[in-house]
Amino acid sequence: MYHVVASDLDGTLLSPDHSLSPFAKETLQLLTQRDIHFVFATGRHHIDVAQMRDALGISAYMITSNGARVHNTDGELIFSHNLDPDIAEDLFAIVHDNPDILTNVYRNDDWHMNRDRRDQEDFFKESIFKYKIYQPGLLETDGIAKVYFTCDDHEKLIPLEQAINARWGDRVNVSFSLPVCLEVMAGGVSKGHALEEVSRLMGYTLKDCIAFGDGMNDLEMLNMSGKGCLMSGSLPRLKAAMPEAEIIGSNADDAVPHYLRKMYLNSER
Repeated sequence: MYHVVASDLDGTLLSPDHSLSPFAKETLQLLTQRDIHFVFATGRHHIDVAQMRDALGISAYMITSNGARVHNTDGELIFSHNLDPDIAEDLFAIVHDNPDILTNVYRNDDWHMNRDRRDQEDFFKESIFKYKIYQPGLLETDGIAKVYFTCDDHEKLIPLEQAINARWGDRVNVSFSLPVCLEVMAGGVSKGHALEEVSRLMGYTLKDCIAFGDGMNDLEMLNMSGKGCLMSGSLPRLKAAMPEAEIIGSNADDAVPHYLRKMYLNSER
């Protein structure tokens, strides 16, 4: 029995429209009522996830910004790891003038983008979390949890990934959460290392954790946990990195809540 359940959100626990289905909501409520510890482990901002958690009415730790922020069950910030200011400043402007790539910044309690694009808010349908437009050179470089880049064409993000890794090496952790989303955090930051700290605080180890994910930003968490489960729609790079991992199905079919009910509640419904 795994005492801790950690799950990614987009592409994993959330449905394709980026919301929690009624079935998923009920499943999480039933799990936590049975003293199974649930942990949100996502690239999303903590304000967005806190609204989701509060709507569910469950007690849960939140690993957000891919491990750069951790909040406890009372909503208190207990872990924070920012990008170095010099790196953040350069990332703000690195593709600012590229019309195909959007730059997004999570700074403290705010979300900034380098230009207006309303479809980005499709990911936050259940949230009041909104972005602000920034200009390079005017945005402060402290408190930067992550910078991420979105582009409709995955191939256009690969040279950017390579350039960032070549320039800063182990001072950054660079990973694709989706084919169209490249994320940059401080070196050593990952969902896996954050989950290690969270499980310790709850009196457990990573061996007591089962984790679910679909992106390269989930790799450390999936590898470090007692068991890591992949979604059928996981990135090919993730499937290649974890060829022995169990693939449980699609988020479109509520694969994670079905799996959890079978494991913990002895039922499919």
